[in-house]
Amino acid sequence: MISWDSFIVFCAMLGVTYSTRLLGFFALRNRTLSRRAQTVMEAAPGCVLISVIAPYFVSDKPHELIAITLTVWAASRFSMLITVLIGVGSSGLFGYLFR
Repeated sequence: MISWDSFIVFCAMLGVTYSTRLLGFFALRNRTLSRRAQTVMEAAPGCVLISVIAPYFVSDKPHELIAITLTVWAASRFSMLITVLIGVGSSGLFGYLFR
């Protein structure tokens, strides 16, 4: 059972995330982006993913380092969704196996 505090934090994060997406949509919907701006917008999801996993690059836990290696390999081969699924799955699996 999830605690009320966790539920409220989860709902707040959901609201902030969705609000930023809506803000970006309404701010940019009638504008034509330059080639440079399009490149920045395409790189943004990868930058967010790297910022989330970057602290684990200095981890001393072998299962996290293996999961990062697999995720980096997947990022060079597959799309973002498959990369995230491989990263989350390998982290969970190796975390369970190395426990």
